[in-house]
Amino acid sequence: MGGDPSRRNQNLYCTYHRDKGHTTEQCQVLKDHLGQLVKAEHLKEFVLDSRDRERLIAGRRKGVLTIVPVKSCSGVQPPEKKIRSAREPITFDGDDFEGKIQLHDDALVVTTRISGFLVKRVMVDQGSGADVMYLDLFRGLGLKKEDLAKYSSPLVGFNGKVVIPEWQISLPVIMRGKEVVVTFTIVTSFSLYTAILGRSWIHSMEAVPSTLHIKIKFPTE
Repeated sequence: MGGDPSRRNQNLYCTYHRDKGHTTEQCQVLKDHLGQLVKAEHLKEFVLDSRDRERLIAGRRKGVLTIVPVKSCSGVQPPEKKIRSAREPITFDGDDFEGKIQLHDDALVVTTRISGFLVKRVMVDQGSGADVMYLDLFRGLGLKKEDLAKYSSPLVGFNGKVVIPEWQISLPVIMRGKEVVVTFTIVTSFSLYTAILGRSWIHSMEAVPSTLHIKIKFPTE
């Protein structure tokens, strides 16, 4: 605001300039600024219909800028914009072959922490719809029959035989600091592996396993 401050009307105050001399409604600088924002479509949250536009034009001629708030149509709100995750994509490249003998047909076997114990020879199997724990591991973890829950759905083993387990148990599984609670089906048959982590665990971890690279990748904090 230019001019001599002592000659301004001290009874009028402009919140835009934070000074005395005229009211906010009379502020031509504010009107011009808002007009530029409307023209540049920076005020898209304000929607004007044809009648409102006529009032806006008439108001501009009189030196008054009118902004009409958003009108809802039958209570329908505009769709929310999906926020894209800044997470890096999970990929495998030539560097992931380092230290691996190609070509191979090895299974993807990892070491993980189950119920506080470090467990080796755990197989990650995308083809398994169940998370399986074999009896030797169940005993090695010091678990008791009282910790088990009843289970009766049949499973098909690697040899094609149908196994009907009786029990299951839910335990925390931690890999690289990321924890997921897994419901294991207890199987009494012999296996080279101590446990199998199937699709349920893979999906909970948002993991991407690769038997070709003998690696599994998943997002962490």
